[in-house]
Amino acid sequence: QPPRSCEDYWWEWKHCRGLRHAFHHYYAHGELPACGRWREDYEACCAWERGRAAAAQEALCKSERARVMEKQKHAPVWTLRKSPPPDWYLPLDQDKPN
Repeated sequence: QPPRSCEDYWWEWKHCRGLRHAFHHYYAHGELPACGRWREDYEACCAWERGRAAAAQEALCKSERARVMEKQKHAPVWTLRKSPPPDWYLPLDQDKPN
């Protein structure tokens, strides 16, 4: 069974090709999004479900691994705390002048 349903790959491909997503991606990254990977994943998923093709299974798993690794590549912006600060219950200094 594929990692996701084939409809998920189809929806991601359609979303990626949409005008709103293309505009946002161009604004944020300065280039149009590359949507070919979603289409290839959809075709591999359909081939996997239809004929249990080993090549399609390997290609889809490799693509999913690459997608997960790409997500983990970016470090979080904020450092997570283990506990609250020691003076968390004190009132804020909003009324005091700088």
